[in-house]
Amino acid sequence: MEQKKKYKKKSKEDFTREAYMGIRRMFFLNEITPGQKISYADLAKRLNMSTTPVIQALKRLEFQGLVRHEPNKGYYTEDISLKEITEIYEFRELIELSLLPKAVSRMTESRLKKLKGALDNHLQAVRDIYLKERLVKDMEFHLVLAELSGCTIQVNALKSLFDLLYLKYPGNILFVTPMESADSDHIKLYNYIADADTEKAHNVLKQHIANVKKHAVISIEKINRQKHLDSI
Repeated sequence: MEQKKKYKKKSKEDFTREAYMGIRRMFFLNEITPGQKISYADLAKRLNMSTTPVIQALKRLEFQGLVRHEPNKGYYTEDISLKEITEIYEFRELIELSLLPKAVSRMTESRLKKLKGALDNHLQAVRDIYLKERLVKDMEFHLVLAELSGCTIQVNALKSLFDLLYLKYPGNILFVTPMESADSDHIKLYNYIADADTEKAHNVLKQHIANVKKHAVISIEKINRQKHLDSI
């Protein structure tokens, strides 16, 4: 007789995780935008689940700085912030530059091959018209390099920064640096790491992050000026 398959019943945490990942996807695809009021009933309907796990997921997102809760009003997405994005890039620079010498000192042939794979993936995706794909591959290259340092806590902090950046800020703000410039920076960085030239790799990485930050700041300032003009 054929044995019946046993299916594990989903726990409350399972449903909350599903809701959390579903809402994250909406952020990533710009289906939820900065400064928007969030209806958790609407989210529950879109995710085909009850409101309880959705509310729990929103609390997790509130902790991450992606949404805020206003008593008697509900949940809102946090608006884009010049101060916040400046702090994010400053912290990102601090983490990545501190991990770089450790990654170079621990480099092996297999680890370098892993970094090269991340570089190739970025270069192949960078011409894609889908801006988010380019952002993801760019992020993966930087995270692979950071992970090669072996410093778990700093890497997790860096992942949180990328999370906030890529879920909250639209791609047209984050990826306005000329593609050729980003390509060149990544290639130079990889080559200097392959040559174990930590100083030159440090200089390229520092300048790369500074350039990305500069263009992101310019984009937000432009948006803020337009908002001001529209309000007049």
